[in-house]
Amino acid sequence: MEIKTVTIEKPEATNFILGQSHFIKTVEDIHEAIVQTNSQMKFGLGFCESSGPALVRYTGNEPALVELAKRNAMALSCGHCFIVFMENGFPVNILNAIKNIPEVCNIYCATANPVEVVVAETDQGRGILGVIDGVKTKGIETEADIRTRKEFLRTIGYKL
Repeated sequence: MEIKTVTIEKPEATNFILGQSHFIKTVEDIHEAIVQTNSQMKFGLGFCESSGPALVRYTGNEPALVELAKRNAMALSCGHCFIVFMENGFPVNILNAIKNIPEVCNIYCATANPVEVVVAETDQGRGILGVIDGVKTKGIETEADIRTRKEFLRTIGYKL
């Protein structure tokens, strides 16, 4: 077995969700979940089929994000993984809708941070072992950091 990392390539501020499912209908189900939950969201989805023709299946409503999803899904090439890139919304806006799709097994991350995906490769194929999401923790927040965090969440409308 070989362990490697795959860096998710994306514009700096672009959010994405990386997960695993178990069925080809995931492509249509995630598409439907996103547009039903946030009709203004622009997105691209890539899904790695893990049997038969083993293709990257894809969908979305924003061509540049679809291309980004296809490219990253192909770089991952891990059975049944999916990656959704988005604009005009955040993962928190659609995450529960995606997690509630019956065939979705796992969410590895939902972030705009730089991400490396730790992948195992055998003669059979590839699988995701985990993710490195962002940077190493630098310390413990101070009282000033707590105030800044709380102000930020209220400024962007996520807390009252």
